[in-house]
Amino acid sequence: MTLGIIGGSGLYAMDGLKIVETREVSTPFGSPSSPLTMGEIEGVPVTFLARHGPAHTISPAEVNYRANIYALKEAGVEQLVAISACGSLREDYAPGHVVVPDQIFDFTRRRQPSFFEEGFVAHVSVADPFCPDLSPAVVESLQAAQADVHVGGTTVTIEGPRFSTRAESNAFRDWGMSIIGMTTSPEAFLAREAEMCYSVMAHVTDYDSWHQSEAPVTVEMVIRTLETNMLVVQRAISELISRLPEDRHCICVDALEDSFVTQPASVPPETLKKLKPLVQRYFN
Repeated sequence: MTLGIIGGSGLYAMDGLKIVETREVSTPFGSPSSPLTMGEIEGVPVTFLARHGPAHTISPAEVNYRANIYALKEAGVEQLVAISACGSLREDYAPGHVVVPDQIFDFTRRRQPSFFEEGFVAHVSVADPFCPDLSPAVVESLQAAQADVHVGGTTVTIEGPRFSTRAESNAFRDWGMSIIGMTTSPEAFLAREAEMCYSVMAHVTDYDSWHQSEAPVTVEMVIRTLETNMLVVQRAISELISRLPEDRHCICVDALEDSFVTQPASVPPETLKKLKPLVQRYFN
C-alpha cells in the first residue's frame, strides 16, 4: 500500500527516502497545493504533498483540500498521515510535544467539506474521524522516535489565518478541546470520503492565547518549534514504515458503502465521471 504524507516540503530531505519522481497533476477540483513527490522508504512507496505549497504561499483558508485528497487518491494512497502545527489548550500538552488526536471539532465556516455535490448526495459517517488502526501505529512510531507524545484528545479546527482571541481560546478550553489548528478540517472528512486511512501528528508549538504566564502565540514561535521537531517527524515516518497495518480491515475501507442517498440512475453522468476514483467500486 502507498503511504501518503501531507506536510511541509522539508520532509523530503529525510534519511532513507529515495525520490523516484516529482509529478505535476490536476484534478476536477482544481490543482493541488504542490506537485506530488513520489519515492520509497525501505521499499515502501511514499507520496508527499506540501499542504501550503513548496514555499508556504497558501493560507490555511485557501488550501484546496479537495484537490489535495483527490490527487493522493488517484496516486494510489490508501494510508495518509498529516503533519500539522497546533496550539495547546491544556497545561500538560506542552510546546514541543506531539499529539495524535482521536476527535475533531470543526469550527471552520468557508471550506468545501465534501466531494459530493451536483446531483450526487452521500452522507459518510465520521463519528470516529481518525483511523483506529493507523493512529496506534503513528503513536508507536513517535514513541520509537523518542517524541513526547500524547494519545487522544480533541482538535478544534479554526478558519484562520489569524490566531485566536483570548476569549475564543478560553471558550474552546471550556468546551473540552485539547489542541487547536487550522488544517485538519475538512482534510480528515475528505479522506474518509476517499476511503483512506487518516491520522495526524499534531506538533504543539505554543499555548494559543489562553495561558496567563506564557506569551500569546506568534509566527516566530510556531516556526522555531516546527524546525526543532523536524528531525523527530522524519524519524517517526521512518519508524512508521515497519509498523503500517499490512491489510486494511478498519472502518475507512468501506466508508462509502452505506452512504449513498441518490439512486445510481439519477446521478448525472458528468458528476459520476468526476468522482470515478472515489466511487467506481460502487457505480460501475
